[in-house]
Amino acid sequence: MKIAAYWKAVVAAAAAGTASLSTALEDGTVTGQEAVTAVLAVLGALGLTWLVPNRQPDKDR
Repeated sequence: MKIAAYWKAVVAAAAAGTASLSTALEDGTVTGQEAVTAVLAVLGALGLTWLVPNRQPDKDR
């Protein structure tokens, strides 16, 4: 098990969650709908990024 294969999904989920929460916190509070949106953004980014395989390195390089 290589941890590097998981980091792209973790970073994408963190970025999506941070972006969603930073937008939600513009007025100083997070409503229920904004929290659900943030959770869905994290799960969506995590799932979609997990599905895309890493590119195999070229043997010429």
